[in-house]
Amino acid sequence: MADEAGNQADGKRQFICGVIEGFYGRPWTTEQRKDLFRKLKSMGMGSSPSYMYAPKDDYKHRAYWRELYTVEEADHLSSLIAAAKEAGITFYYALSPGLDMTYSSPKEIATLKRKLDQVAQFGCEAYALLFDDIESELSKADKEVFQTFANAHVSVTNEIYTHLGSPRFLFCPTQYCASRAVPTVQESEYLNTLGSKLNNEIDILWTGDKVISKNISLESIQEITEVLRRPPCIWDNLHANDYDQKRVFMGPYSGRSPELIPHLRGVMTNPNCEFYGNFVAIHSLAFWSRCSLDSKVNSSLSADIKLETENDDDLPAEFLSKNVYHPRVALKNAITEWLPEFFMKKEAWGPITKPQPQVQMVMPIIPIIPSINTCMSLTTTTTTSTSSRTVPPTVNTTQLQALADVCVVTSSLTPISNPVMNSLVSPTKVITNDDIINPIPTTAASNIELPKKIPISVVPVPIMETKSVEASVELALDNAVFDDNEIEPNNDSVKERLELEVDLEGKQEPVANLSVDTMLDDDSLSPLSGVVNEPMECSSSIASQVSPREEEAIKVVADDVLMESVNDVHSMHVESGTSSPISNAEMREETEAQSDRTNDNNTIEGEGITVDDLVLLCDLFYLPFEHGSRGHKLLVEFNWLKGNANVILQDRSAGGGGDAIKAAKPEVSEWHQRREQFDQLCSAVVELLIKIANCPNKEICHELYSYMWDISGALSLLNCYVKWLALGHFPQNTSSYTEGSYTWFSKGWKEAFMSGDQEPWVFRGGLIADLQRLMPVDSGNDLFVYKLPEQPTANYYLLRPYCNSDEQQVTDLCTRLYLQWQGELDGGSHIPFPLPANVANIVADGLIGGHLTLSPQLCIVAYDESNRIIGYSCAALDVNIFRRNLELCWYSELREKYSRDICPLEGGEEVAQLVTSLVESYHDSSGNGALDQCPVEVSGSFPAVLISGTLREAEDRDSGITKRMLTVLLAALRANGCFGAHVRVPQHDVAQVNFYSRIGFVDVYREEATKCIYMGRRF
Repeated sequence: MADEAGNQADGKRQFICGVIEGFYGRPWTTEQRKDLFRKLKSMGMGSSPSYMYAPKDDYKHRAYWRELYTVEEADHLSSLIAAAKEAGITFYYALSPGLDMTYSSPKEIATLKRKLDQVAQFGCEAYALLFDDIESELSKADKEVFQTFANAHVSVTNEIYTHLGSPRFLFCPTQYCASRAVPTVQESEYLNTLGSKLNNEIDILWTGDKVISKNISLESIQEITEVLRRPPCIWDNLHANDYDQKRVFMGPYSGRSPELIPHLRGVMTNPNCEFYGNFVAIHSLAFWSRCSLDSKVNSSLSADIKLETENDDDLPAEFLSKNVYHPRVALKNAITEWLPEFFMKKEAWGPITKPQPQVQMVMPIIPIIPSINTCMSLTTTTTTSTSSRTVPPTVNTTQLQALADVCVVTSSLTPISNPVMNSLVSPTKVITNDDIINPIPTTAASNIELPKKIPISVVPVPIMETKSVEASVELALDNAVFDDNEIEPNNDSVKERLELEVDLEGKQEPVANLSVDTMLDDDSLSPLSGVVNEPMECSSSIASQVSPREEEAIKVVADDVLMESVNDVHSMHVESGTSSPISNAEMREETEAQSDRTNDNNTIEGEGITVDDLVLLCDLFYLPFEHGSRGHKLLVEFNWLKGNANVILQDRSAGGGGDAIKAAKPEVSEWHQRREQFDQLCSAVVELLIKIANCPNKEICHELYSYMWDISGALSLLNCYVKWLALGHFPQNTSSYTEGSYTWFSKGWKEAFMSGDQEPWVFRGGLIADLQRLMPVDSGNDLFVYKLPEQPTANYYLLRPYCNSDEQQVTDLCTRLYLQWQGELDGGSHIPFPLPANVANIVADGLIGGHLTLSPQLCIVAYDESNRIIGYSCAALDVNIFRRNLELCWYSELREKYSRDICPLEGGEEVAQLVTSLVESYHDSSGNGALDQCPVEVSGSFPAVLISGTLREAEDRDSGITKRMLTVLLAALRANGCFGAHVRVPQHDVAQVNFYSRIGFVDVYREEATKCIYMGRRF
């Protein structure tokens, strides 16, 4: 059997290369796995193409590992094993018994053998035991038998290996990367015990320096090989995304030279949860496995290539021999073969749902790089490698709270229970708790008080078990992963270490904000250490961590993670069937692409996805430590446009305007040219969203649509804000109001993101979050929490500043919304829209007419694909000035337009009563709410007055559209030095109160005399 399994007889064992389905969240379906086998075969995945079945949340892999498979489950698993054999794929069946196994119990060993014997009867010939993400302490019974934790693992694994007849066998250690080795790789007793005592024919899995390693060097492989006394097999988490619902990774395999191959037993990628998002990851790994040289090795060759092409994006394959690996070449090759899949007709049913678990974080994840240690731990005091002990710097937890608001949103302390799933009962469906006997119990939330000060070294990443010693952080651009032409390195900022600089002066808000109020103290770690550990993919679902044998639920703090989409993990039924100039090459590419779109008479819906579309898709969702070239370009261009918008003011003050702007000054022409190019790139993203929505392959559509919808929404904010800047309605010192503290362009942020010194979950949200953070709005995390659309749709909403031609549409919309709200308020009475012609605008004239006339520059509208306005948000900078101007300029016109004796031309008694009440309010200032004096308690902290409305059906389709409008409007107010806004609504008007509550306004003052509520928010 040894000869068949691993070619051990000839001393030359085959290189293992393939895929591990080892993530948390919804597993793949049986049919998807069979599709994977076919792809692995066709892609030429090494000499030993392999697949490991190890889905963390699949029913009987981890939580209920003792349970034997039913007849139905056995049929599906047997068919998988058979399909893998037919495709020439080695099928590794993995089991994770470490959560609650008693290693010294003969009964437990017998149970483990019985389970694997059953799988062997299905035809399986390769196995794996995984002991990742578990407590590293032995039970009392085990301590009486085993000297160390490693001895227990060695004993169980060797016995199982022998029992099964020495098949191909993989072992995952508890210390599976350098940052988890205690205290170091070379000095780890655990790893050294494995090396000396684990059967030498058993291959050991290793993730590199980190859980998710940016680079894997030859030196690090040689080090672990010496300790393990065998070459490791890499469990590669480069493309794993189950720690972040905002990110999916479609960039090429990179950061590992093909020269590593002779020094490894194999490489298996643990990719995205989304099956159809993994084509590039798997295809590029297959290409890598067939190469022997890295393109970076021959610097003279690389220099010649750059001289010829100007840009790595345009790198022609003919410059490289077939044995030289270049990530961009691998990406283009993969995209070319991926494209036909988008045109295969496949159906998918049910709502769009994220496959990742909703991550439970015990503390806010904030990107702080300490000057002492980059592997921050909550279980041990971190020290340096020097002889003298260094005391870590401390940070006030109130300061930590301020930083937390950058990356974290909290809605409540209600725990999110992740369902345990079963993927082996249907070829096309994954079932969840409701259909499983004895589901894992949900956990309960608990409030844990944070001490006043904690060392920076204990700010989580989040690591609850790791003990690590590392040197201090050095951010060198040598580790940067962007192409040379994509960014210009700032050597000064690179050499400086990051410092924690938090100044809360002047930032205290008079009303409660949505923020994280619950964190950990050191005394709280013990009951949590078994649950909130750091998995290989950093997002252990709570359910999957709790053993069915435990009688009490383990309590955790259920904090929402950064900008989490409001969604659950459900089953999905599918059926197969600062100034950084633009390079000339990029400018030509974007201009030509836009020209092609302009000249094409076909509608977007009629166009199919192209290679260029997929390149853009991959650039937007690239790699954990790197944004793709066009993703990075979006960041740079917006920041440049925002930072250089003052040229618009300078030109206006010099007498420029209208069509003369572009001819006035070169810097003004450049600003407008780059604004147009930014708009074109944003439009290309929207077009790609629509193409994916109309894609014939609905399985791909269901998996990728939510990501494109999310990033399209983020770009709609930025693009609308840039269009508003182009109008020039802001002061010269606007940059002092709009400079973000924690953005891609903040000191050290970009370098920390790209360095690989931190695990990628420290920077939550990826490019989507980086784009959102560029919007100049503080305390706005709730504005970025959207409910995902349940179905893909080609209907979309965009934003832009209000223009005069919009007046009638906005007026009609305002009237329509008012009549809806009044109908609900009056208990069902309904006044039809539109109102009679002579009073058609009487409602809107009073509500928003003053805004549209006196401050139209502070009005944002949302519109659909047919340019129909479906929402508006209007504001005035100072309520007292606005009130005075209304009385002087606006209400005098209303009194003249609507005399006391005006009568509607048609309509019943209800219309007449409405008109009479409005006319009286316009003529009697004491009865008109808009003219009432605003209380100083409100105007002092919330000086701007605001009104907003969205078509009901538009909100039903896209619940985030109002938030996006409001975000741009708040950014415009902030650009003018205003940091608080309020609305005034009747306290009995439940519909309006609920509407403004949904977009983050809270009660700040109640006026008993008029029975009105002032609701406000700071930004």
